[in-house]
Amino acid sequence: MSRMIGTVSRGVRAPIIKSGDNIVDIVTNCVLEAAKSEGFELRDRDVVAMTEAVVARAQGNYATIDDIGEDVRAKLGGETVGVIFPIFSRNRFSICLRGIAKGAKKIVLMLSYPSDEVGNSLISLDAVEEKGINPYSDVLDLKKYRELFGYEKHIFTGMDYVEYYEELIRGCGADCEIIFANNAKAILDYTKNVICCDIHTRARTKRILKAAGAERVYGLDEILNAPVNGSGYNENYGLLGSNKATEEQVKLFPRNCQPVVDAIQKKLFDATGKNIEVMVYGDGAFKDPVGKIWELADPVVSPAYTKGLDGTPNELKLKYLADNDFAELRGEELKEAIKDKIKAKDADLFGKMASEGTTPRRLTDLIGSLCDLTSGSGDKGTPIVLIQGYFDNYTTE
Repeated sequence: MSRMIGTVSRGVRAPIIKSGDNIVDIVTNCVLEAAKSEGFELRDRDVVAMTEAVVARAQGNYATIDDIGEDVRAKLGGETVGVIFPIFSRNRFSICLRGIAKGAKKIVLMLSYPSDEVGNSLISLDAVEEKGINPYSDVLDLKKYRELFGYEKHIFTGMDYVEYYEELIRGCGADCEIIFANNAKAILDYTKNVICCDIHTRARTKRILKAAGAERVYGLDEILNAPVNGSGYNENYGLLGSNKATEEQVKLFPRNCQPVVDAIQKKLFDATGKNIEVMVYGDGAFKDPVGKIWELADPVVSPAYTKGLDGTPNELKLKYLADNDFAELRGEELKEAIKDKIKAKDADLFGKMASEGTTPRRLTDLIGSLCDLTSGSGDKGTPIVLIQGYFDNYTTE
């Protein structure tokens, strides 16, 4: 009988990982024990992935809000600092904001509207249009914003992020002024010292501000990009990809992950004789249709992966073949014709009509999104994911 199962994604339970733990041994052993206990075999081109959180925890990559404040003060002067385009997050940005506030006398917080960079809404676009506001050009102060839109709360968290962020800033001893704008240059009417908190558009934002006369411009990727008082850091991403650990401490995005994935791949090969791909993953990249958030608050989906995960899918669209090339065929004859077509497909289908409709994304982004959905972000206890059959196709037996 022909094989009936394609891709399988399994969440693998692991112990609670703490600073100093050997992440390579833990991941390897958990995968091997899972295969033994559940009665399945590991195969070539399986994928083993682990969350960035457990890698960072094992590395002990933490910093305090005082460490953040000291770095901000040294880089931006400690007076009035513009903080622009942050995401709205209790977990991601709130702890960073407290640290930034500790490094300045006043924060001018500039929020994008109607939503942040990753889709979290302050207000609806319909509400903006109903009030006759042009979000591309209009700059609103807090008083005007409240007059127009009141106290809107997030659909899922129930938070009024405007009020929440103001309280965090003032609670750290800094004065606070809040404005709403989508043009980065608007902040320069308030201060020439700016932290750009956007994630995926940060290079453009910094370029625009520097060209417009800003004096000191840093991205979150440049705060804690080196140790402060022996703290953790990330030389590539700074505070980007960080998460709240405690009320006073942030867990940073893991650093130097390539040796980790390479070592796990080798240990799995030594134990099984199979060439298994390995990756570290953070947030997936997919959009929620109700809350509108598209999830990717990490700077990348995968900060490290083994070589076999480089590139993009090279797949034919089966329904295209069935409706076009083999429209007159049915049943077994159609099945065999499609199998033959797959076996004979070009090594690179870029631009070919038969691949139209296949997902045009990198393998690591696709697989990382699958991993993120599999492991979840709560109490499942499965920070390791094993994916089998991802690289199979209709011809695989």
